Amino acid sequence: MTENWRKDSEYMSYVADLLATPEVQKLSQYKQHVNSTRLEHSISVSYYSYKLAKKWGANAKATARAGLLHDLFYYDWRTTKFDEGSHAYMHPRIAIKNAEKITELSPLEKDIILKHMWGATIAPPKYKESYIVTMVDKYCAIKEASEPMTKSMRLRFNHLFGRKNSI
Repeated sequence: MTENWRKDSEYMSYVADLLATPEVQKLSQYKQHVNSTRLEHSISVSYYSYKLAKKWGANAKATARAGLLHDLFYYDWRTTKFDEGSHAYMHPRIAIKNAEKITELSPLEKDIILKHMWGATIAPPKYKESYIVTMVDKYCAIKEASEPMTKSMRLRFNHLFGRKNSI
């Protein structure tokens, strides 16, 4: 996970109030994708989405805030089951309810959170910001889950072919 977000004053102006809440900090207690906590994952999704939103002329503030809140739920998604639907369907709805307890959400932010599982769910995003968070979420999940394996493969490759550790 990049730490550049900490030094980005514009980004921090958008999300500092959310990061300061116990509800968001509590995400650090949950494993997300093998080698990350839910908080680390949410910050990564938020920051990378914010950067793309700025680059592409989208609403960077809403993207950063909703990206941070997209997985605001407090259970182990690998073991918890719901009668109403799958985790992919349920957790965005739970995240919106939890987010509304700590901040007011715009229709854009609600769509970003609700539709971030598009691909695993049917309803497509309504806004370009929602597509950004959806795609960045997938990218971060793959990166976080595969990072230990790719690091190990790089070390092995460097050892086999006599290269210095360049990780």
